[in-house]
Amino acid sequence: MKEQETRNWLEEREEQLAPFATKSKNSPRKFQDTEDPFRTSFQRDRDRIIYSSSFRRLQYKTQVFLVHEADFYRTRLTHTLEVMQHARTLARALRVNEDLVEAISLAHDLGHPPFGHAGENALNELMKEWGGFNHNLQGLRIVDQLEHRYPNFPGLNLTYHTREGITRHRTAYDKSPPIEEFRKFPQPSVETQIVSIADELAFCAHDLDDGLSVGLINEEILEESGNTLWKEIIQRAKRETKSQGKEFIYRRAVRHLIEICNTEVINYTSERIKQLGIISEQEVREMKEPLVSLPPQTARALQNLREMLEQGIYYHPDVVMMTEKGKNIVRKLFSAFLDNPRLLPHQFQQKLSENRQNKARVVCDYIAGMTDRFAMDTYEMLFHPHVRVLSRIGRRR
Repeated sequence: MKEQETRNWLEEREEQLAPFATKSKNSPRKFQDTEDPFRTSFQRDRDRIIYSSSFRRLQYKTQVFLVHEADFYRTRLTHTLEVMQHARTLARALRVNEDLVEAISLAHDLGHPPFGHAGENALNELMKEWGGFNHNLQGLRIVDQLEHRYPNFPGLNLTYHTREGITRHRTAYDKSPPIEEFRKFPQPSVETQIVSIADELAFCAHDLDDGLSVGLINEEILEESGNTLWKEIIQRAKRETKSQGKEFIYRRAVRHLIEICNTEVINYTSERIKQLGIISEQEVREMKEPLVSLPPQTARALQNLREMLEQGIYYHPDVVMMTEKGKNIVRKLFSAFLDNPRLLPHQFQQKLSENRQNKARVVCDYIAGMTDRFAMDTYEMLFHPHVRVLSRIGRRR
């Protein structure tokens, strides 16, 4: 098969997807770019994201527990991979574009700063005077401007639909309105909606897994809540693991949570597609509510379970102590760099102007790009007098 024929064949295969699926050949880029002979546009987006510096940094960014606390907790990278796995399962079953779902999943948390949502909240407070901080919009800023890998354009020059997926990603933690470029329709693509619900599921599943493993939440609390989802998954797990220990039972319970939610999303969404007669991408976008969803009863049970986990895990004194530590590091770094921008690496100093808003945004970009341990190392170099700077200077590039 000739080079050009390979991509043409891949694009022709997309025509066999559901009529409301997004097709890669219909998604433009901001800057003119040569087509790849062996990959569709969405496959190129996925690969550009994987090779970006921002993606690699996710392995040392907090999900819930600070990265240095232990090696076995979820990180922002493992969370991203779990979201991608759930989203691809849903996309395949609903016959929509897996490549686009994969690209959006891998990019959906690129804009997260160090220390998880604690770091984001701190930056949002610090940047209040200059437009605030939102990790979805920061993710778009990264792929549009901050990554430098190509000579003819800034950023990664991703397609419209991947960029839309980054900025219109919606969960309980992602509620900012879309920017003007993506406001034409009430809803984003079906693939973006799939990633959003996969993210909700991944959050709940791995918080339950980590919370039970660490002991921040226990079976007795969950039993007393009367949560229907918990009752179903723990009963299933116990029936099939009679002679196993609690840890193994809990792992099976988490597995059943994922299985039940994926199945119900697929079945409920498929039924809605039939009932509403959805036959085009535009019809998906013009809906008042998202097309991809759980049945209302299951959605309420999942929401209730997530709220219990939030209370038991995020507001546990040990976790609050970790998050406050992260917030304080971000605040002190921001203040130090804003007061003396010469502390910034040279490539960030080159972006500065006399405008204080510009200075604040450059400082914010630098801190948001840090990993947890890099932020902690930088904090030590700035504020602990006996920590050597020259021995670590290469790490600040």
